Amino acid sequence: MSKTDDEKLAALVRKNAAKAAKPKAKRRRQYDATLQPETDEDTERRDFFSEMKKRDF
Repeated sequence: MSKTDDEKLAALVRKNAAKAAKPKAKRRRQYDATLQPETDEDTERRDFFSEMKKRDF
């Protein structure tokens, strides 16, 4: 690989590492004030299934 390819690859690695290091902000859905807040288990389950919907099998 040439020097420019190495530099581009290093920049891409830094960009992806910075993206992976940022934790995803947990947003709580709020529909009704009388409902109890979602638990962490509920949010993890919702995130899992929303990610599975995006995939093709």
